[in-house]
Amino acid sequence: MRIIISPAKKMNLDTDTLPWKNLPQFLPQAEVLYRTLQSMSYAALKTLWNCNNQIAALHVHYLETMDLYKNLTPAILAYQGIQYQYMAPSVFTQEEYEYIQEHLRILSALYGLLRPFDGVVPYRLEMQARLKVGDTKDLYAYWGRLLADRLQEETSCIVDLASMEYSRCISRYRKMGTRWITCVFGEEQEGKIVEKGVLCKMARGEMVRYLAEKRVKAPEGMKEFSQLNYRYAPEYSDESTYVFIQRGR
Repeated sequence: MRIIISPAKKMNLDTDTLPWKNLPQFLPQAEVLYRTLQSMSYAALKTLWNCNNQIAALHVHYLETMDLYKNLTPAILAYQGIQYQYMAPSVFTQEEYEYIQEHLRILSALYGLLRPFDGVVPYRLEMQARLKVGDTKDLYAYWGRLLADRLQEETSCIVDLASMEYSRCISRYRKMGTRWITCVFGEEQEGKIVEKGVLCKMARGEMVRYLAEKRVKAPEGMKEFSQLNYRYAPEYSDESTYVFIQRGR
């Protein structure tokens, strides 16, 4: 079983808390993207990133000083978004770190597919960004089926805790025989399940923490998840979709 999650825009440089273990598997491809970004003007980068001047200036500085081989942070500690805050990997036990290193994969527009202890640097790039690289029109075309094929070499069961922006680079190349489970976290309103973005991110982080704490090896183990008042809802679920409903807050 492999669990896929999205990265976060906000990143942290932390070379002290824990050591990184490996360089990313697709570092040559990341270097091509890095050189492409470096060749762009400030105005073009600001448009690509869709951000204000302060954020653009910060990330242009990162591009100018970036070395993909030095001052690296373990990926699991590098991302600082809501999902990662609720996952709280900085307080994992050694056994929990070992669990996520085996079972968790972070999808990245720059690095492709990351293991938790792959060493990364701060960057800004979203998978849906319209970045032309060589003969490819965008990042989905650039990565193609490479990430999906590598992930499916590791496992025949994928648990999707990622946003659609990222999960589609895997799901569109799903092979026959690969089991895919999508997790839905929502509220019941007039017989329908309604998802809310921030609450979903919180729940995804809590789910990763739960799976690590319980050392869950098969997706059925997710059904006991009860953090943030979520409960598995069998009446809305099936073999490929696990629905969790929040019963009050």
